[in-house]
Amino acid sequence: MTLTLTNIAKTFPGGTKALLPTDLEIAKGEILSLLGPSGCGKSTLLRIIAGLEIPDPGASIVFDGDDVTHQSVESRKIGMVFQSYALFPNMSVRSNIGYGLKMQKLPKAEIAARVDEVIGLCRLEPYADRAVTALSGGQKQRVALARAMAPRPRVLLLDEPLSALDAALRNHLRDELALLLRQFGITAIFVTHDQDEAMAIADRVAVMSQGQVAQIGTPEALYRNPATGFVARFVGDAMPLEGRIERAQMHLPGGVLTLPQAGDGQQVLVRAGDISIDPQGPITGRVETVTFLGTHYRIALSGVMAGPLFMLHAGLSAPKPGDEVRLSIPPEALLVLPMEMAA
Repeated sequence: MTLTLTNIAKTFPGGTKALLPTDLEIAKGEILSLLGPSGCGKSTLLRIIAGLEIPDPGASIVFDGDDVTHQSVESRKIGMVFQSYALFPNMSVRSNIGYGLKMQKLPKAEIAARVDEVIGLCRLEPYADRAVTALSGGQKQRVALARAMAPRPRVLLLDEPLSALDAALRNHLRDELALLLRQFGITAIFVTHDQDEAMAIADRVAVMSQGQVAQIGTPEALYRNPATGFVARFVGDAMPLEGRIERAQMHLPGGVLTLPQAGDGQQVLVRAGDISIDPQGPITGRVETVTFLGTHYRIALSGVMAGPLFMLHAGLSAPKPGDEVRLSIPPEALLVLPMEMAA
């Protein structure tokens, strides 16, 4: 199902603009992530699509040619998965999944067939007759997905579906969620503040900032070609370099870097993974801290610029705090972007 959003905005009583006019086109079967920090408008946009919030006048929400802007939540035929899962603790897995179908007064045989179908899709057969209170966080997530999918919704909306889980489980279920959504083949939109989650699951990511979409594209496009410093910082943790730009050079306290292009009136950012220790490197820094992270070390450096600079080092050993090191950054790894106005 295609989803077309036109001029979607939300102003709350008192004049607070939670969402500025936004247009989005989501293709049939596409998985789109709304990614951004708290308060950027992503959950407001999701709730407007669901019918839980009323947009400002002039908005248009169209599902496959059907204008649902003024339709109720029930008539929009959407599936929703909430952060808390919102499962009924006194019901079995099977009863939870079938509850919405029962409310629709479908024939018992059809309810049973649909429940069996999504139980199979979500690999819940061993748990079908268990109480949901006896399930792990990951199993509960699959029940919530199955319940949302059982009524065969036109679009699936997920609001921070993994944020209630601990870090280790979240990483595992992130991949499982991506697989399940693609098996369903349904148009899906999910809200997250976690860039790894968005990039692992979504076909496209809409990065949101201050009530509007800052940039939309595939995870690769956003990472390799961010349009603004905000997007570069949010997708890939790019760090602004603090120095003086003259033509195609950046002058830092620790040395001079060659830029891929003239950078007058612009800002320069770099990612920690693009900085390397190089005895012939053009800049010098002092090691302040070294953190071992299994596959690599994270090193904090001083002296390169006024503030700290972080790098990732993949060697079998790392320099020690207090060591002076020479560093290099390939010019093509430097992100030269327009200077942002202060908020």
